[in-house]
Amino acid sequence: MNLKQKLLRRIYPVLLKINRIMHKNDTHLSSAKKALSSIYDLSVTLNDGTQLPLQNLKGKKFVLVNTASACGYTAQYAALQELYAAHQDSIQLIGFPSNDFGAQEQGSDAEIASFCEVNFGVRFPLAQKSPVKKGADQNPVYQWLTDPALNGWNDMAPTWNFCKYIIDEEGNLVHFFEAGVAPADEAFVAALDI
Repeated sequence: MNLKQKLLRRIYPVLLKINRIMHKNDTHLSSAKKALSSIYDLSVTLNDGTQLPLQNLKGKKFVLVNTASACGYTAQYAALQELYAAHQDSIQLIGFPSNDFGAQEQGSDAEIASFCEVNFGVRFPLAQKSPVKKGADQNPVYQWLTDPALNGWNDMAPTWNFCKYIIDEEGNLVHFFEAGVAPADEAFVAALDI
């Protein structure tokens, strides 16, 4: 962990408190519309180049999180790993490293994987680094997550690193949580129903 990353890890609790005070922990809930296309038709290219067909996750809830290694919220990796370790039989977690917010993810896929494992014990799958913000090169999974014509209701793209999307056991997008919502936050845990 470099000096910047160590400093950011120390200020993480302060960032969470500031977000709570400023009411930045917005969540968006599904308006119960059925998705117009299935997320199960998509596949995630993992950081080792293999494919994870999302149809393999049928019957499981899953959480999709855009991540970065040099962000004030990077310490969320530890809590996400704890969540994954405790509930991996019923919840799948997938991290999507992205360099979309202030050059906070500049490493290669191998460097990102090593950083996450060494510093936070991350064992949940990480996708190949890709853009998550809306645009021509946006990751196809994030195209689905942020297009109401595809997912049925949500148009919220990540506003920063560590935004969280929850997909239910039937493949419906049911929640969007801003970056400032920690994985141990009551609202997030309640949404997972664990």
